[in-house]
Amino acid sequence: MVQLLFHPLKLSTRILSRRSSSQTLLISQECNSARSVSNMPVASSKKREVQNDENKIVKSVYISQSKDIFTNLALEDWMYKNFDFSNQHILLLWKNDPCVVIGRNQNPWLEANLDVLSKDGVEVARRSSGGGTVYHDNGNLNLTFFTPREHYNRRRNLDLISSALKREWGINAEINKREDMVVDGVYKQISGTASKLGRPNAYHHCTLLVDVNQSNLREALLKKDDEFNTTATKSIPSPTKNLTQINPSISVGQLLNTVGWEYLRRKPISLEDGGSQLISKQNGFQLVNPTDDWFPGLAKIREEMESWDWRFGMSPKFSISRTFPLPAVVCQNSTEQLTVKVNVEKGLVQDVVLHVPDSLMNAHGLSDGIQVLSSIKGRRFSEEALEELDLALRENHHLKDFGKVFVADCMRKMVASA
Repeated sequence: MVQLLFHPLKLSTRILSRRSSSQTLLISQECNSARSVSNMPVASSKKREVQNDENKIVKSVYISQSKDIFTNLALEDWMYKNFDFSNQHILLLWKNDPCVVIGRNQNPWLEANLDVLSKDGVEVARRSSGGGTVYHDNGNLNLTFFTPREHYNRRRNLDLISSALKREWGINAEINKREDMVVDGVYKQISGTASKLGRPNAYHHCTLLVDVNQSNLREALLKKDDEFNTTATKSIPSPTKNLTQINPSISVGQLLNTVGWEYLRRKPISLEDGGSQLISKQNGFQLVNPTDDWFPGLAKIREEMESWDWRFGMSPKFSISRTFPLPAVVCQNSTEQLTVKVNVEKGLVQDVVLHVPDSLMNAHGLSDGIQVLSSIKGRRFSEEALEELDLALRENHHLKDFGKVFVADCMRKMVASA
C-alpha cells in the first residue's frame, strides 16, 4: 500500500522523493522563505488553448496548511481567478476548524442556528458557489477539483472518490440521482457538493465526513419553525453518516493520502488507471501556505469573505414573523399573543410590524399593525437594530411600559435565534 508521510510545515516546497522499495512519497523539506507564485500555473495574458489530449495534462495535489475557513475560501477563489488550468488540473485538499458554510444564494438566518454558533464561537461563512449549507470541523476533509470549464465533470470526480474508498477500505459508495455520495442506500457520505462554473475556469468542491461531531452538526443546522418568506435557496436536509461508523480505523490523514493518490493515478478525462507509471509523471503532492507572500492579494479576498456585508448582507430579501404568547401575569386571556414581522433586504431592516394584543396597549383599537420604523430602518438585522428598537419603543405612547419591555425582549429573541 502506498503511503504519504508529511508533517505540518510553516512554509514548504514541493518535494517528490520516491522510495521504490517502500513505495513512500515523503514531503519533508522546509524552506525559510515563501515559494514564488511563478512556480505555479498562474494565468498569463496570452491566449490559452485547452489541452484535450489527456496524456499531456499534468495533475497536482495541493494541501492547504490553514484551517481557517475564510482563508481557505479565499485560497479557493484566488486559484479559480488566477490559475491557468488548460494543461494542468489541481485537486486542493483542506480542513477547517468548526464552522458553518452556506451557499452563495442562501440565508444564514434561515439555515444556521446563529445564537448557538455565536455562543460557541463557531464562524458562519458564505462561499462563492451555490448549493446548500454544510457543517465543517476537523473530522471532515474538503476537496476542490479545479479544471478548465471544458473539462468540468462533477460525476467523474465523485466516481474517483468512490474508487478510492473501494480500493483502500472496500467501501461501496454510490452516487445517487442528486449526485450525492451515499452508503447503505440512504446515508449521505458527502455532506455537501457544489460547483462554480465560469470562463475559463471551473471547480467542483465537496466534503467527506470522516469523524464529524454529529451532535454539533445537528445543533448548528437546526431548522426553524418560524414563518420565513424568501427567494433564497433552501437546503434539503439529508441523513449523514461518518466513514468511521463503517470502518473505525479511517482517519482524515489517511483519507487525504488515499484520495490524493487515486487522483494522481487516474487520467484526467477518461479516469483510466495509469498506476505508478502515471503517478511518476505528475507534479505530486504540494503543501501550500495561503498567505499574500505566496498568493498576492489573498488577504484582501479573505477580508471580503469575512465581512458582514458578504456573509449576511448578500442574503436575498426576506421577511420573518413569529408569535409570542403573553405571560399569565400580564393578561387574563391566556390565548393572547404578540406577533412580530420584520422585512429585511441586503441584511438591513426595512420595517417592523407589530400585531399587539389589547393587554399591552394603553387604548383599545390600536393593536393591529403598528409599524416601528423610526431610525431602525436601514440598520443591520442584529444587535444594531435592537438598540434602535429600544429607542423607538420609548417614543411609542400606544404601548404600556411592560408592553414595551415585552416587545423588546421578543424582538431580541427573534434576532438572536432567527
